[in-house]
Amino acid sequence: MKELQHLRKYFYKYRVQLTIGIIITIISNLFKIFVPKLIGSIIDVVNEQQEKGSTGDLTAYKAELLEYILYIIGTAVVAGILTFFMRQAIINVSRYVEFDLKNEIYNQYQKLSLNFYKKNRTGDLMNRISEDVGKVRMYAGPAIMYSINTITLFVVALTFMYKQAPSLTLYTVIPLPILSVLIYKISKQIHKRSTVVQEYLSKLSTFTQESFSGVSVIKAYGIEPQTSAKFNTLSTTSKEKQLSLVRVQAFFFPIMILLIGVSNLIVIYIGGKQYIEGLISLGTIIEFIIYVNMLTWPVATVGWVTSIVQQAEASQKRINEFLKLEPEITNTVETPTTIKGTIEFKDVHFTYDDTNINALKGISFKVNSGETIAIIGKTGSGKSTILDLIGRLYDIDNGSILIDGNSIEQINLNSLREATGYVPQDAFLFSDTINNNIKFGKEDATNEEVITAAKNAQVHKNITKFAKQYETVLGERGITLSGGQKQRVSIARAIIKSPQILLFDDCLSAVDTETEEKILNNLNKLTAEKTTVIVSHRISSAKNADHIIVLDEGKIVQKGTHETLINTDGYYKDLYLKQLSAKEML
Repeated sequence: MKELQHLRKYFYKYRVQLTIGIIITIISNLFKIFVPKLIGSIIDVVNEQQEKGSTGDLTAYKAELLEYILYIIGTAVVAGILTFFMRQAIINVSRYVEFDLKNEIYNQYQKLSLNFYKKNRTGDLMNRISEDVGKVRMYAGPAIMYSINTITLFVVALTFMYKQAPSLTLYTVIPLPILSVLIYKISKQIHKRSTVVQEYLSKLSTFTQESFSGVSVIKAYGIEPQTSAKFNTLSTTSKEKQLSLVRVQAFFFPIMILLIGVSNLIVIYIGGKQYIEGLISLGTIIEFIIYVNMLTWPVATVGWVTSIVQQAEASQKRINEFLKLEPEITNTVETPTTIKGTIEFKDVHFTYDDTNINALKGISFKVNSGETIAIIGKTGSGKSTILDLIGRLYDIDNGSILIDGNSIEQINLNSLREATGYVPQDAFLFSDTINNNIKFGKEDATNEEVITAAKNAQVHKNITKFAKQYETVLGERGITLSGGQKQRVSIARAIIKSPQILLFDDCLSAVDTETEEKILNNLNKLTAEKTTVIVSHRISSAKNADHIIVLDEGKIVQKGTHETLINTDGYYKDLYLKQLSAKEML
């Protein structure tokens, strides 16, 4: 249970509720234990009456029996009420622990860098925060409750039994050591197989999540049969792993019932001999049989609880793998930083460690607050990487990045990102209303601000054509909208934030040239006092920038203004002439 020690902080947090639950459990079991003793007393009274063979007044005899019966009913009712409150106390704690653990995992996910998400699949991440946490919750609630209940009942019952008949009690517990050995052996197999089951559940979750997200591609290529076949293979393997686990778990209950049966036989045989010898009463034998059968469910739950604990241990181990990861990007400055927007790269080198691609090789440039810089280059030349580094989604290998003259590592990370508006090429929209998607950039924005941002992004007219307009709920990843519409909503989301730094990553690639021109004119007005970095393949997006740099294989091969570069032989001029010719042909 090494991995489950992570939950100790939560048990300490809810120690009052757990303590109350434990106390109620003990009291509840004390009331339960009185029932067999009362029944045994009834048997002794009846047996004594039969031996006397009295045919006289049975009033006193009946009154005594009625008194015992009322005691039995009373103790059963009290035990039932206490059991209800025991479950309320302990099971509720498990839900609190589940809530806290999910939040802890989610917060950790948000802290981890992009590299983490490149190396791990979404389905696996989802499985750990749902299926694995569910397994751990079963340990934090039912397993603890039944363990406490079993231990308490065993201690109390065996104490009562030993006081009644010490030698008979010792014979009765003979099967327990055998039970302990079997539990140890089987629990090892459960832990091993539970880990494999959870891993395959993650694979299954990942495959289905990717299939649903990419269903348009699957349909376009007509590969539904192949996809179904792959899912069937993965599902079958997962089923086999589940059955492998269930086969081991299935040993527990038959073994428990067998051992309980053996204990009953021992009570009847040894108890019967002792009764014949006059060492114990008939009521004691009945009392012992009830005690043994009363322990049937607690003993049976030992196997169930062991299975839960082993599965929880395997799941918590998977959870801890991510919780123990240290975020690559950390906030080194606690106090907020005021961002004005001057950006400077000094001999920056950067390599992606997951692919070992050397994306930037000695990049140096400076853009002052309120200026615009455009970055042009071929695919894979390192343009988007520069934007990621400005937002400090990665830390560089060598060189330095300065924001307002200070190293980017010495700036409050939250302040930097709050002062930045980012529009990616592949616009990501949430499955929510258009209004809320735009408000993502500014949560407290008014409806007027939302409409103004949409107009500046040239998407307002498109939105008003929808039946529910701004309250239209988008499909997953914004699938309801076209590529150009998604990009423009993403632009609206960035500009409504009114950040000091705006980063545009080829975000007009799906927009026609006429709309692009209108958006750029609006952006020129809105970004007059903001630092703007534009990544584009279009000269039209870059021509009005204060600075233009051209990248090729991670190096700056050209820099200057639009007028300078179109009069200088090189990539920029060639691209300009090519796009100019294409425009004239239209």
